Amino acid sequence: MNSTNTAPSALLKLVAPLVAGALLSLSFGAMAADVDADAAQALAKKNDCFKCHAIDKTKKGPSFKKTAAKYKGKADGADKILKNITTGPKVKLEDGTEEEHKIIDSKDPKAIKNLIDWILSQ
Repeated sequence: MNSTNTAPSALLKLVAPLVAGALLSLSFGAMAADVDADAAQALAKKNDCFKCHAIDKTKKGPSFKKTAAKYKGKADGADKILKNITTGPKVKLEDGTEEEHKIIDSKDPKAIKNLIDWILSQ
């Protein structure tokens, strides 16, 4: 193989992840208009999200409105929420203490994406 054939291949390896990320961001943005608020709130309630979060006031964790303000419009905003609700990282609570974030008990990626879109729509 000569060097002229490897240049497009190398470029594709660099560009493909960027294109995939852009498409994922667009899909999250486009889905915001199609949020099923009732389903998102039911999933949040089933997973005790409202124990630590409220829609518009701070509890043990930030309100969903505060979370939306922090992440809305950011390319990695949906990904950061996804990480928090699916991997259980340590999070800092409003009182300064830390604990592991609860993991959403759902294997349905559409339901999880809907929950993320609902949070971002607040």
